[in-house]
Amino acid sequence: MVRIGVTGGIGSGKSVVCSLLHLHGIPVFNADIEAKRLNDTSAGVRKALTRHFGKDLYEGDRLNRQQFAKLIFNDKQNLAIANGIIHPALAKRFNDWCSAQSRFTHVAIDAPVLFEAGFDAHVDTVVVVYSPKELRVKRVMERDQVDREKVEARMQSQLPEEEKLKRANHVICNDGRHSLIVQVTDLLAKLSFFNEYDAG
Repeated sequence: MVRIGVTGGIGSGKSVVCSLLHLHGIPVFNADIEAKRLNDTSAGVRKALTRHFGKDLYEGDRLNRQQFAKLIFNDKQNLAIANGIIHPALAKRFNDWCSAQSRFTHVAIDAPVLFEAGFDAHVDTVVVVYSPKELRVKRVMERDQVDREKVEARMQSQLPEEEKLKRANHVICNDGRHSLIVQVTDLLAKLSFFNEYDAG
């Protein structure tokens, strides 16, 4: 099984790339969605988070995401504590999920913080989806109905694009001029997907 890690800065279009992988029949693990599910359902994660941040962090069975965001946003120590609790549990969930996909030759993980969380250690190849900053800002402003300042603040909290590109095994350029479909097809050819698909 080939594990494909897909990452990129906010607004880069990595989710679109993951959708194209899914259309090829490749299962995709969405790290953001699974992390939210984990925060709500894992007794171990809940116990650790409430130990550090207080029992009122949860409302019933759900994490109060707004309150949680206030605690970790712009507070590196709190963010490090939260990540130290959530990321190892999420990595285990990903590995368990991969084991359950044994009939597939390729799987993918959609992870905005692939490098920051150390998830690159759990994949075989890393794909960085790159998009010029101005295009990313415009996309996120339109998508989330937020101002430029908020978008740039979120960008600042992520690993710089230059660093992601240095650590990538493959780069997909989403600038509106290069076809994503062609690039994803080329990527899968390099990863021997079609050979194994035909053989299967």
